[in-house]
Amino acid sequence: MTRKIKIVDLFAGVGGLSYGFAHDNNFEIIAANEILPNMAKAYKLNHSSVEVYCKDIKDFGILDLQRDFGIKKEEIDLVIGGPPCQAYSTVGKRLIDDARGKLFQEYYRVLKEIQPTVFLFENVKGLLSMQGGELLLTIISLFESLGYKVTHKVLNAADYGSPQIRERIIIIGNKLDKKFNYPEKTHYNPEEKQSFLNQALKPYLSLAEAISDLPFIKSGEEAFEYSTEAQNEFQKLMRENAPPKLMDHNAPNNNQNLVKLMESLPDGGTPNDLPEELRPKSGFANTYCRLWWNRPSTTITRNLSTPSSSRCIHPKAPRPLTTREGARIQCFPDNYIFYGSRSDKNLQIGNAVSPFLSSALKEAIKLLFLNN
Repeated sequence: MTRKIKIVDLFAGVGGLSYGFAHDNNFEIIAANEILPNMAKAYKLNHSSVEVYCKDIKDFGILDLQRDFGIKKEEIDLVIGGPPCQAYSTVGKRLIDDARGKLFQEYYRVLKEIQPTVFLFENVKGLLSMQGGELLLTIISLFESLGYKVTHKVLNAADYGSPQIRERIIIIGNKLDKKFNYPEKTHYNPEEKQSFLNQALKPYLSLAEAISDLPFIKSGEEAFEYSTEAQNEFQKLMRENAPPKLMDHNAPNNNQNLVKLMESLPDGGTPNDLPEELRPKSGFANTYCRLWWNRPSTTITRNLSTPSSSRCIHPKAPRPLTTREGARIQCFPDNYIFYGSRSDKNLQIGNAVSPFLSSALKEAIKLLFLNN
């Protein structure tokens, strides 16, 4: 490749979607935009060479790139980004009138201004069924109106080595008049019957394989040392260039009633597995639930340390996940820096694209450019 592929990252978050591209010398991330100050700060701490704009997406566009870099229309090769997806989520209330559900229009506006050769648009699987599928068709038709050949597919991060079932819709558009080939899976679900097609694949990574070297601290405790040597290739990778002290491995100080509830849950257990007197008086089907030790995690969210919000209780310890365990599940290495309070950091992790999925998509997009 004679020159680097220039990238702009919209709705950049903490940099999960940027991750694969940032670690490949064929790419150069020129600019990123993120509205939340602590999120933007965390992005900058991990991507020091990128110009990070911390402002509303409505105020970001080609004028910023012209002013600060002398970049004109069609001089950016790739735009990536995932507009905030709460309004499309199948977990919470799907609010079609939520302004966050219309941020795809700002993504479209920036595409129209910048006119990159390729774009990557990421969002939750719930987008498929929003408005009976009409919203997705609207978004795709908008992108096609700009001259892009558009394709979409749901990808699961677990299929690419992440210890988490996390499905996302990935929309790719290109002006190279070529078919985009989505990355081939590297892993398969061992609970499904093995077929000829997945004989060469590795089994899904389990939560145990992802976090077993992190101490099983109790409620209110904190640890700065690993409990064991790295047990497998994933843990070795996560610990490359790790700081002397383990970061963000601290548990919230839960009340004794909640601790007793968590102690009584079996592996993968729910409140239905508890004695009547310990069951919470309210909650949804996936709240106050323990994760499985020998399976991938379910999809983690910003509430990864809040048992009353989602399945996030550690399989072995009577507490929810720590920020560092959440980062491991998302495949952020142990030297990756999050910024702000516990809730800030968990938001940065829970909203992110897994770096492993980013790396797989990066390889597929690189082939699109190389074969041009």
